Amino acid sequence: MIRHTVVFTLKHRQGSAEEKKFLEDALVLTKIPTVQSFERLKQVSAKNGFKFGFSMEFADQTAYDTYNDHPIHVAFVRDRWKLEVSDFLEIDYVKI
Repeated sequence: MIRHTVVFTLKHRQGSAEEKKFLEDALVLTKIPTVQSFERLKQVSAKNGFKFGFSMEFADQTAYDTYNDHPIHVAFVRDRWKLEVSDFLEIDYVKI
């Protein structure tokens, strides 16, 4: 199992309609068949400046690769992520 996480900050004003729309529209990623346990998260630690997070799980590397190459993911990154995210950190985990 791979847990894919990303923490990020949007270019939009906090609490704005644009911020809310981005977070709602991210649910399109759940339509990708290999995505499991998708969560949208609000970051609350004072130890970093990121505001939000997404977390999801994949059965294996093939499922993760399918997600990365899926047209829905490619379009979301191209049309939304690259335009609306100001900073991010991606971390992928496997259990040890």
